[in-house]
Amino acid sequence: MTITPEIVKKVARLSRLYLSEADVAHYTQELNGIMNWIEQLQEVNTDGVEPMAAVGNMTLRYRDDVVNDGNQQQAVLANAPSSDYGCFVVPKVLE
Repeated sequence: MTITPEIVKKVARLSRLYLSEADVAHYTQELNGIMNWIEQLQEVNTDGVEPMAAVGNMTLRYRDDVVNDGNQQQAVLANAPSSDYGCFVVPKVLE
C-alpha cells in the first residue's frame, strides 16, 4: 500500500493537526517507509510458530480472590488531618 500526500492530509485533518506542505512530504515519506517495513514482515514464514505474549516463558502466580479490608485502616487514617469512627472527617460541602 502506498501512502499519498492526500491520505496524510486527510489523516491530519481527522486528527485536527495542522501540517505544512513540508510536513506532509516528510510524513508521506516516513509512513511509506513504515508500510514497506510491514510488507517485509508479512513475507516472513511463521508456519509452526506459536503466538506468544512475551519472549520469556513465564507463569503467573495466582492468589485467592478474597475480599478484605487490607488491614490498613490505621496506616491510612494516620495521614488524615482528622478522623472519627475509623473514617475521614471532611468539611461540610453542602448546606
